[in-house]
Amino acid sequence: MTVFAVEYRYVSAPEGAARLDEVRPEHRAWLRERAESGELLASGPYEGGAKALLIFQAADRGALDTLLAEDPFAQASLIADTVATPWNPIIGRLADVATV
Repeated sequence: MTVFAVEYRYVSAPEGAARLDEVRPEHRAWLRERAESGELLASGPYEGGAKALLIFQAADRGALDTLLAEDPFAQASLIADTVATPWNPIIGRLADVATV
């Protein structure tokens, strides 16, 4: 499995913030399910809320893209940009749970 650091940048239109708030409970429920399955290692917004960092495990980039497409934020077109970078945690709690 590959660990990916995924950064979301949310839509910034004025109606985007209201729509994010509306869809957030579904998004967080989806994230909890991914965490319980072991696919999501950590997630959370950056200060200010315009971006978020999510740490996922997936077989490859294609599997990650398929997974991210299931996110309610993605399905509601609330993510303006996604950057996913393979990441190799060496030390710390994430290194302990990431399967290499």
